[in-house]
Amino acid sequence: MSSAAHRVTVLVYDGVKLLDVAGPAEVFGEANLLGADYRVHLVSSSGSDVTSSIGMRITVDGASAAAPDAGTFLLPGGDVHPRTPVTRDLIDAAQDLAGRAGRVASVCSGAFVLGAAGLLDGKRATTHWKITAELAARCPRTRIEPDALYVRDGTTYTSAGVTAGIDLALALVEEDHGPDVSRQVARSMVVYLQRSGGQSQFSAPLQGPPPRSPVLRTVVDLVTADPAGRHSPATLADRLNLSTRHLTRLFRQELGTTPARYVESIRFDIAKSLLDQGYTATQAAAMAGFPSYESLRRVFTRELALSPAAYQRRFATARPLRSE
Repeated sequence: MSSAAHRVTVLVYDGVKLLDVAGPAEVFGEANLLGADYRVHLVSSSGSDVTSSIGMRITVDGASAAAPDAGTFLLPGGDVHPRTPVTRDLIDAAQDLAGRAGRVASVCSGAFVLGAAGLLDGKRATTHWKITAELAARCPRTRIEPDALYVRDGTTYTSAGVTAGIDLALALVEEDHGPDVSRQVARSMVVYLQRSGGQSQFSAPLQGPPPRSPVLRTVVDLVTADPAGRHSPATLADRLNLSTRHLTRLFRQELGTTPARYVESIRFDIAKSLLDQGYTATQAAAMAGFPSYESLRRVFTRELALSPAAYQRRFATARPLRSE
């Protein structure tokens, strides 16, 4: 590989969810069309091909122990976890590959393998909303953030269920090549992978162009990871080591809005996604960080001329997607 190439090593196993593998790989492939140089390699602990959760065979490039060091080590999920304990061979392979990678990432229940390998100890993490409680029970030294689409803690990334792996891969592309490339990839992927029934995108940062300023992108990460947290302009400014006036000026100059209104817009997008998943309006308001249902209703009325309940009824045909 050239010195500019970025190796992505994906550890697969019997029962792995095919979309957890293919979704991120498509993102990296799209980025390559825009000048990136990602090289995706599939490995298994034994070097043998594996069978995915839908019965399709996945051909691997070799055994994990023989794989070269990687820029990114990715562990996809599968229905096998957490129903069964993580096997010793997967734990050993994950520890080995993670120790030789620049960064570590998981999709959906892949976090259970990272957790069993001790790679989430002392870190923040997430997984599919159905199994966050189980992950918390198995990883008591890990802070689980059940509402986040994906969580970055240092060089460790974890993401929510299935299609969230695409959002995670977009974040990695942005980290490597900047927001312009990730935005172009996102647009392409949205056209190709958009859900039926008017289902809104799950990731709040993908609703519009991401901020160019690293400071403002950090605000997006902070609010998305913990929407119900305290994110007043003064609190955000303090966390970013800025004055409130300077932070407000940055928002005005780049985004034409205030910090408070931008935080509200992220929470609004998160609330929409929660309603799309079937949560009640009261639950969505609390999980997205609104102080009350009434405050959420006011934002919905202002932005969509609909109440949260009316919005949810309009997209009711997409609700079966929650069962995936």
